[in-house]
Amino acid sequence: MERLEKSVRLSISVILPAYNEEAGVGSQVEAIRHVLYSHGMTHEILVIDDGSQDRTAQEAIQAGARVLRHHENRGYGAAIKTGIEGAQYERIVIIDADGTYPADQIPELVAKLETADMVVGARTGAKVHIPWLRRPAKWVLGRLAARITGQPIPDLNSGLRAFRRECAKQYFPILSNRFSFTTTLTLALLADDYRVVYHPINYYRRIGRSKIAPRHFMDFTILVLRMAMLFQPLKVFVPLAFTCGLFGAGKVFFDIMALFQRASIFGGSLLYQPVISTSAILLLLVGLQLLLIGMVADGVVRKIAQHNRPPAPYHGVSSVLELVSKPQVEAPEAILNAKKQAL
Repeated sequence: MERLEKSVRLSISVILPAYNEEAGVGSQVEAIRHVLYSHGMTHEILVIDDGSQDRTAQEAIQAGARVLRHHENRGYGAAIKTGIEGAQYERIVIIDADGTYPADQIPELVAKLETADMVVGARTGAKVHIPWLRRPAKWVLGRLAARITGQPIPDLNSGLRAFRRECAKQYFPILSNRFSFTTTLTLALLADDYRVVYHPINYYRRIGRSKIAPRHFMDFTILVLRMAMLFQPLKVFVPLAFTCGLFGAGKVFFDIMALFQRASIFGGSLLYQPVISTSAILLLLVGLQLLLIGMVADGVVRKIAQHNRPPAPYHGVSSVLELVSKPQVEAPEAILNAKKQAL
């Protein structure tokens, strides 16, 4: 509660990327304004009209938002980048314009941002409407991303999150202009050891038609692997190298067992008779090459990181000065009396 009261004094920019969302953008902007005004938070609401062909911009303006417009559709990520560049305040909140995310959770996310670098609204609440056809793909991507980052990720690509502008802008060259913007940002921050906090939220049925198609699953999978190559290449190459080496060792064992079954091959004939098959040798060499490539890639990534500009500050540390500065608890009356008697 104390953190929530502290967030009232903070200034935030709320960004809504929108493409043909005239049915829901107005009500979503009004809901956000009501929540932020009720909490007394200084704010601005930016709707990025990504080349819509309907009345998205007009509905957003009537609801009281500031609108930035792309003359053509550039993508979800491009709209968020435009919003970040045009935002007035350092603390950024992104939320979809289709009414799926609860606007009343924004103050909670902003409050938790005080001791984190990004707060993600994880769709793990009591009311979560995610189409069943998307859930298997979402689970696979989440498991793959968790394996790469080394920590659980309750929601990889949630569209409701709060972060600082400086944390996001340093990754602009690798952040996608499409739907994978949020996925890339999550993986990048986790890979660079920033503190990402997850806050459970509900997820409602959208207003209007969804823009995500089944083909985007492959795009997300390629993105996760690409991010692993950029930040944690060993977590890609080592499993591949281990798998090839394991199959190669198994083939060597099979070849040796087959050798002992041929009673005519013993002694000096082992020097010129084929003992280990070509396939076993190839598997072992491929495994060794993959391991070496992974080690070189990891070294290159770390060397490049040393020459890059300093990253954005880490905010996952809370102050304990207030604990130290608090006055000591008064001694019990019995102890004070004992001290008087001693004097």
